[in-house]
Amino acid sequence: MKKTGTLYLIPTVLAENTQDQVISPQVKETVQHLTYFIVENLRTARRYVKSICPELVIEHLKFVQVDKDASPAQVQNSLKPLLEQGIDAGIISEAGCPGVADPGAEVVKYAHQKDIKVVPFAGPSAILLSLMASGFNGQQFCFHGYLPIDKRDRLQVLRQLEKEMQQRNQTQIFMETPYRNNKLLEDLLSTLSSDTRLCIAANITSPEHEFIQTKTISQWRGKLPDIHKQPAVFLIYR
Repeated sequence: MKKTGTLYLIPTVLAENTQDQVISPQVKETVQHLTYFIVENLRTARRYVKSICPELVIEHLKFVQVDKDASPAQVQNSLKPLLEQGIDAGIISEAGCPGVADPGAEVVKYAHQKDIKVVPFAGPSAILLSLMASGFNGQQFCFHGYLPIDKRDRLQVLRQLEKEMQQRNQTQIFMETPYRNNKLLEDLLSTLSSDTRLCIAANITSPEHEFIQTKTISQWRGKLPDIHKQPAVFLIYR
């Protein structure tokens, strides 16, 4: 019986030039022996592989992009080399851990359907690191991804998240496109109760620019940080 390849979930950095601090030797050793990668973004994936394994010749490696717009056929085709040739592959997200708030999850789902072995590696996750640093409930929490763009819908969702937080004793975690961060902060202050606590976690793992603070909505008023165009995670809890 032909042996199928193994699918490795390769974590990437959250902040530039931090690979030596946050990426394990095990990840680097695995990447050294891979020639095929399924990635969210071709340019950043190639740059990342070169940064952790500078001895590799990028032109000798194959990268296939599977992003949020990928069709089911593209997802399935990305795993053909593992099924038909027994080639091992690595999944690389744009940032952090693949499969977590990431289109790589579809590839992993199909891999399980085809009995392909899936091997995850530990790495930096903005969601978990922000939860760890928030001081909020780490036993009951929910990640909601990106909030609606439309202001009316966004405010409605924020009110609902606060309600769920109270009813379920649950930390609520969400993100925003970086250039809309400051606008989201304004909406949070205008919508949530004064005693609801908000954790702002920006530039996680960056040695120079990391910002993680938890205050009540009342305490944040007039003291909001400027995190325009900075990767951030937001958490609320009472």
